[in-house]
Amino acid sequence: MKSLNFITSNKNKLAEVRAILGNVVDIQSQAVDVPEIQGTIEEIAKAKCRHAACAVRGPVLTEDTALEFHAFEGLPGPKSFLEALGHEGLNKMLDSFESRGAEAVCTFAFSSGPGSEPILFQGRTEGAIVRPRGPTNFGWDPIFEHEGKTFAEMTKEEKNKISHRYKALVKLQQWLADEQP
Repeated sequence: MKSLNFITSNKNKLAEVRAILGNVVDIQSQAVDVPEIQGTIEEIAKAKCRHAACAVRGPVLTEDTALEFHAFEGLPGPKSFLEALGHEGLNKMLDSFESRGAEAVCTFAFSSGPGSEPILFQGRTEGAIVRPRGPTNFGWDPIFEHEGKTFAEMTKEEKNKISHRYKALVKLQQWLADEQP
């Protein structure tokens, strides 16, 4: 496969995917209005991918990200509270708990086209929720700390070597290599 159509309207996600996979496959991008459904991370990823494959009538790559708080046994998960609560609000949710541990989860789904069952590639990175540090222009990066730095404090290169998105894309990259004739 020489090219992948990554369905996203998020320029930051697109930049990370291109930085990580750019030397392996050409990443094209298209925005498709995908309905928000409720369910597990895996159910949501597959549903988004199926919908996108039908919308573009061809192969697609979609992505879903979740932030799981240990204190809440995995919540908020795929439900995004960031828009409603902001960085400080997410922190306040954990203020009365001893554990601020969290896990960043990224799930990519690939479909070869309409009617094709999506294949999932998931990456996870352990960390902790902290007060915001660093630029605030990319989701919850300023509050997710891994090994002493928030994702927002890391250079793009540092983050792209350890992030949940990187780990999922490594699995996709391996699958793509195995699928080549």
